[in-house]
Amino acid sequence: MSHPRHDLDPALMTPVRLSLLAALSDDIELDFASLRDLIEADDSVVSKGIAHLEKLEYVKVTKGYVGTRPRTWVAATAKGRRALERHMGALRAIMGDAGS
Repeated sequence: MSHPRHDLDPALMTPVRLSLLAALSDDIELDFASLRDLIEADDSVVSKGIAHLEKLEYVKVTKGYVGTRPRTWVAATAKGRRALERHMGALRAIMGDAGS
Protein backbone atom coordinates (compact mmCIF):
# COMPACT_ATOMS: atom_id res chain seq x y z
CA MET A 1 0.00 0.00 0.00
CA SER A 2 1.49 3.35 -1.00
CA HIS A 3 1.30 6.55 0.97
CA PRO A 4 -1.72 8.73 0.08
CA ARG A 5 0.54 11.65 -0.84
CA HIS A 6 1.12 9.88 -4.16
CA ASP A 7 -2.52 10.64 -5.03
CA LEU A 8 -2.06 14.40 -4.61
CA ASP A 9 -2.44 16.23 -7.91
CA PRO A 10 0.54 18.50 -8.65
CA ALA A 11 -1.76 20.90 -10.51
CA LEU A 12 -3.73 21.48 -7.31
CA MET A 13 -0.77 22.06 -5.03
CA THR A 14 -1.05 25.83 -5.31
CA PRO A 15 -3.71 27.53 -3.18
CA VAL A 16 -5.11 29.53 -6.11
CA ARG A 17 -5.58 26.58 -8.47
CA LEU A 18 -7.07 24.48 -5.68
CA SER A 19 -9.41 27.36 -4.78
CA LEU A 20 -10.42 27.85 -8.42
CA LEU A 21 -11.35 24.23 -8.97
CA ALA A 22 -13.06 23.94 -5.58
CA ALA A 23 -15.18 27.01 -6.36
CA LEU A 24 -16.37 25.30 -9.54
CA SER A 25 -16.91 21.85 -8.06
CA ASP A 26 -20.70 22.11 -7.76
CA ASP A 27 -21.08 21.84 -11.54
CA ILE A 28 -21.53 25.58 -11.89
CA GLU A 29 -20.14 28.07 -14.35
CA LEU A 30 -18.83 31.38 -13.02
CA ASP A 31 -17.73 34.48 -14.83
CA PHE A 32 -14.12 35.55 -14.36
CA ALA A 33 -14.90 38.53 -12.10
CA SER A 34 -17.14 36.50 -9.78
CA LEU A 35 -14.54 33.75 -9.56
CA ARG A 36 -11.78 36.27 -8.88
CA ASP A 37 -13.81 37.95 -6.14
CA LEU A 38 -14.87 34.63 -4.61
CA ILE A 39 -11.30 33.40 -4.14
CA GLU A 40 -9.98 36.90 -3.36
CA ALA A 41 -7.09 36.93 -5.82
CA ASP A 42 -5.62 39.30 -8.40
CA ASP A 43 -6.67 39.16 -12.06
CA SER A 44 -3.23 38.01 -13.16
CA VAL A 45 -3.02 35.15 -10.67
CA VAL A 46 -6.54 33.97 -11.49
CA SER A 47 -5.87 34.19 -15.22
CA LYS A 48 -2.68 32.13 -14.92
CA GLY A 49 -4.41 29.56 -12.71
CA ILE A 50 -7.29 29.18 -15.16
CA ALA A 51 -4.88 28.85 -18.09
CA HIS A 52 -2.95 26.10 -16.29
CA LEU A 53 -6.12 24.18 -15.42
CA GLU A 54 -7.46 24.64 -18.94
CA LYS A 55 -4.30 23.08 -20.43
CA LEU A 56 -4.93 20.02 -18.27
CA GLU A 57 -8.59 20.00 -19.35
CA TYR A 58 -9.70 20.49 -15.73
CA VAL A 59 -11.76 23.55 -16.68
CA LYS A 60 -13.57 24.74 -19.78
CA VAL A 61 -13.35 28.43 -20.68
CA THR A 62 -16.07 30.11 -22.71
CA LYS A 63 -15.68 33.64 -24.03
CA GLY A 64 -18.55 35.83 -25.10
CA TYR A 65 -20.27 39.15 -24.56
CA VAL A 66 -22.88 40.57 -22.25
CA GLY A 67 -24.15 43.45 -24.29
CA THR A 68 -20.99 44.99 -25.69
CA ARG A 69 -18.76 43.93 -22.80
CA PRO A 70 -16.53 40.88 -23.19
CA ARG A 71 -16.95 38.15 -20.59
CA THR A 72 -15.14 34.94 -19.73
CA TRP A 73 -16.94 32.06 -18.05
CA VAL A 74 -15.22 29.09 -16.44
CA ALA A 75 -16.63 25.67 -15.55
CA ALA A 76 -15.02 22.53 -14.16
CA THR A 77 -14.93 19.52 -16.46
CA ALA A 78 -15.68 15.96 -15.36
CA LYS A 79 -11.92 15.35 -15.48
CA GLY A 80 -11.33 18.35 -13.22
CA ARG A 81 -14.01 17.27 -10.72
CA ARG A 82 -12.47 13.78 -10.56
CA ALA A 83 -8.99 15.27 -10.03
CA LEU A 84 -10.29 17.46 -7.21
CA GLU A 85 -12.07 14.55 -5.52
CA ARG A 86 -8.94 12.37 -5.76
CA HIS A 87 -6.78 15.20 -4.39
CA MET A 88 -9.17 15.90 -1.51
CA GLY A 89 -9.38 12.18 -0.73
CA ALA A 90 -5.59 12.04 -0.51
CA LEU A 91 -5.57 15.05 1.83
CA ARG A 92 -8.21 13.41 4.05
CA ALA A 93 -6.21 10.15 4.09
CA ILE A 94 -3.01 12.00 5.00
CA MET A 95 -4.81 13.81 7.82
CA GLY A 96 -6.42 10.63 9.15
CA ASP A 97 -7.82 11.16 12.63
CA ALA A 98 -6.02 14.49 12.96
CA GLY A 99 -8.56 16.01 10.57
CA SER A 100 -11.54 15.25 12.83
